[in-house]
Amino acid sequence: MQALPIFFNIQQRHCVVIGGGDVATRKVSMLLKASAAITLYSPEICHELQDLVDAQKIQYVQANFEQNQLTSACLVIAATDDETVNIAVSVAAKAQNIPVNVVDAPDLCTFTMGSIIDRSPVVIAISSEGNAPVLARYIRAKIETMLPATYGRIADIAGEFREQVKAKFATTQARRIFWEGILQGSFVERVLSGQEQAAREQLADLINGAATTKNQGEVFLVGGGPGDPDLLTFRALRLMQQCDVCVYDKLVSPEVMELVRRDAELIYVGKSRDQHTMPQEEINELLAKLALEGKRVLRLKGGDPFIFGRGGEEIETLMQHGVPFQVVPGITAANGVSSYAGIPLTHRDYAQACLFITGHLKANANKELTLDLDWIAMSRPRQTVVIYMGLVGLKEICEKLIQHGVPATMPVAVVQQGTTQRQKVVTATLADLAEKVAMVEMKPPCLTIIGEVVQLREKLNWFNVL
Repeated sequence: MQALPIFFNIQQRHCVVIGGGDVATRKVSMLLKASAAITLYSPEICHELQDLVDAQKIQYVQANFEQNQLTSACLVIAATDDETVNIAVSVAAKAQNIPVNVVDAPDLCTFTMGSIIDRSPVVIAISSEGNAPVLARYIRAKIETMLPATYGRIADIAGEFREQVKAKFATTQARRIFWEGILQGSFVERVLSGQEQAAREQLADLINGAATTKNQGEVFLVGGGPGDPDLLTFRALRLMQQCDVCVYDKLVSPEVMELVRRDAELIYVGKSRDQHTMPQEEINELLAKLALEGKRVLRLKGGDPFIFGRGGEEIETLMQHGVPFQVVPGITAANGVSSYAGIPLTHRDYAQACLFITGHLKANANKELTLDLDWIAMSRPRQTVVIYMGLVGLKEICEKLIQHGVPATMPVAVVQQGTTQRQKVVTATLADLAEKVAMVEMKPPCLTIIGEVVQLREKLNWFNVL
C-alpha cells in the first residue's frame, strides 16, 4: 500500500481550486458534497462554475495563480490544462504542507481521490493509486449494483440508537455481537423497503429486551419479469439471494430461477389451464404459515405481481395474519415482451392508449367455458390491446372483435416466451391469426398484441434469437 486511505473532514473549511473548466467543475462539485468552503482562482470560468458563483455556493477570484492564494487553505486542487501552472501549484502547496491534488498527475499529488460510492453517511472510496483510474471506476460500478441507494439510512437510524446501545451493553464485544445480530436480521430489510418507523420500533424493542435478534418471518412478493434475468431489479435480486424458501409459479423462467439462493427450499405452485398444482387460497395460507415459522419467504411471480398476478389476494391474507411483507414490482409481460418483439405499445401515429386484458376462459351457467370480456372497449380505434393468457380462446377473441367492428385486416402478433432465447413471434391479421398460430403449434406462455403498432415490428425488430 503506497498511500494511506483516509476520510478528510472539510466541512466549512477553506479549500482552494485552481482552474475554471470542466475538470475544475467536477472537483468543485465533489468538494461541495463534503460542504467545503471553496475559493476558485482562474482567469476565466465556464458557465457551470459561473452558475455556482451566482448562487453564492463558491467564491471566485479572477486571477492567474499566485502562491499567496493558498494561504489558510486546508486542501488544494489544481485542475488547469497548463502543466506549468499545475507544477507551480504542487510545489507551493507542498512547501506549505497543504495537501494537494493535481488532476491526472499522480507524481505531483500528495493525495488522490478515488472513485466514490456515496451512500452517506456510508461512503466507499476505491483507489488504484493513480495507475488505473478506469479500473477503479469499473470496480465502483460493480459495487454500486450491490448496495441499494438507501443503504445510508441504515447507518443513520443505527446512529440514532448508538448511545442507547452503549448504555445497555457495557463492553465493546457485547455491542459488536448485538449489532451483528441486528444487521443480519429483518431490521435491514425494513429500512431498505422504506418501513423506517417499524425498523426504529423493532430496534428499540431489541435494546429494551422486549424482543430477540432472532429473524422474524417475512414475505417478499417479487416480480420476476417476463423471462430475461437481466430485467430483474436490484432489489429483486437481493431478496432472491436472502430467502429461506422460494414459492414460485409456472411463468418464472429457468434463467431467473437460477438466481435464487442455492440452498433455499423450492416449492412449486404453478398453475396451468385445468391443472392447478395448488389452489390460490392454499397458496395464500402457505405463505403466511411459512413466514409465521420464522422463514424469509420469496413469493416469486412471472411479470409483475400486481398485474394479473393475484398479488393483492396474497398480501390481504398476510395482513390478516400480521405477517410483514414487501412488494417488489417487476417488468410486466406487456412491456418486456412487446419491447423484445419490436412492437411499441403506444405510438403517436397509431395508438394513444393501451388496454391490458386477461383472456382466461370462464365457466358460464351451463358450465361451458367462454370469454366474458368488454368487447366494446376492446374494439375502440387508435389503441393497442394486450391480452394475457389468451391463447386457448384466440379464435373466439378474433371473431368477436371482428363482429364488434374491428377490421379483419387489423395487425396482430402472438409472442411465445418473450424476452428469452426461446422467443417465437407470429404476426398476422385478425382474420388469419388463429390459423397461423395453430400451424406453428405455439404454447403458453404467450402474449397477444392487437393494434396498428404491430406493423412496426418489421422495421423495429432488434432482438434476434439465436
